[in-house]
Amino acid sequence: NYINGGTSMTSIIRVDSIQTAAGGAATASGLGIDLGNTGKIGQIVTATYSTEVANTSSTYADVGLSVAITPTATSSKIYVIVSATNAITTGSANNIVSLVRLVRDSTEIAEYLGVRVDGVSGMQNGGAFSYTDLDSPSTTSAVTYKVQQKLETAGSGRTSFFCFNARLATITLMEVLA
Repeated sequence: NYINGGTSMTSIIRVDSIQTAAGGAATASGLGIDLGNTGKIGQIVTATYSTEVANTSSTYADVGLSVAITPTATSSKIYVIVSATNAITTGSANNIVSLVRLVRDSTEIAEYLGVRVDGVSGMQNGGAFSYTDLDSPSTTSAVTYKVQQKLETAGSGRTSFFCFNARLATITLMEVLA
């Protein structure tokens, strides 16, 4: 908070004890604070894939990397970690971009840059990447997270490769209890 020309103010509350309205000793659970599960990992699921997938389109397509999870509470969040390799061939283009996205069922969660090459035609370039996201599916029904890829602009000789050279890709989901 800034008061009177930008002076910063901090607040400190000091008490000897906190009591309930009836005069009893206050507990975390009595105050509505659940110290038992908040922020803990409820479950972890993972999947792997290692078949190279090529895409020459500017339309997103599944790459075969997916995993399902059933959250235990609607307040849970799902922490997603994706690690894989991605590569592109530029064909006769000077600039090319490969995009990767994370999808929950049919809903896009996030879009990431896979590989980008500027100013060079007739080249192949790639590397490993890792992406993370924290999603709030707000359900206790099973949901499936999957990875898709596409080229930003399709064209002659342009190709995006997922699991380049059949390198292992993983997707890991962690349920964070709220």
